[in-house]
Amino acid sequence: MDDIPRNVFRKLINHFRSLGLKLLELHGSANSLAGGVAIGIFVGFTPFFGLKTLICLGVAYILRCNPIAAVIAVTLHDVCTPLWPVILEIEYQIGSWILNLLNITPNMTGAKSFQFSDLMEWKTFLDIVLPMLLGSLFLSAPSALISYLVTYRIFKCREVRRAALVEAESP
Repeated sequence: MDDIPRNVFRKLINHFRSLGLKLLELHGSANSLAGGVAIGIFVGFTPFFGLKTLICLGVAYILRCNPIAAVIAVTLHDVCTPLWPVILEIEYQIGSWILNLLNITPNMTGAKSFQFSDLMEWKTFLDIVLPMLLGSLFLSAPSALISYLVTYRIFKCREVRRAALVEAESP
C-alpha cells in the first residue's frame, strides 16, 4: 500500500522535471524565453482557474515573448497546487486590506452563507475575486521578476555557450 503514493510522487517529480528540461531545450532569445517564464509565473498566481493557459498565450503574444515558455512556466507553477488554499487566503487578505485602505470595503461573505450558484453573480466577483486578484499582484509581481532575472541569466549563459560551440566548430 505504501508503494502506490511513493510511485505517484515519483511520477509527479519526473513530470515536473521533464517540463523543466523542455523549457531548457526551447529555442529563442534569452529575453523572449525569460519573458515567457515570467508571464507564466505571473499568471500562475491569479485566481483564474482553467483560463491561465489561454491568458498566458495571449499575454505572451501581445508582449512578443515565447508562448511555449509561458505555458510551461504556468504548468510548473502547479507545483503550488497543494498550497492553493493558503495562497488564495493570503491573496484575499492582502486584497481586502488594500481595498479597505482605498475605502472600498468588500462584503465579507461567510463560508456558511455561500452557495455554488453565487459564483455566477457580479456581486461575488466584486466581493471575493476582486480582492483575490488585487492581492495576487503582490505575490505574482515579485515572483515574476525573480523568475525573469534567474531564467534570463540561465538562457543568456546557454546562448553564449552555443555561440562558442558554433564558433569552435567552424573552420
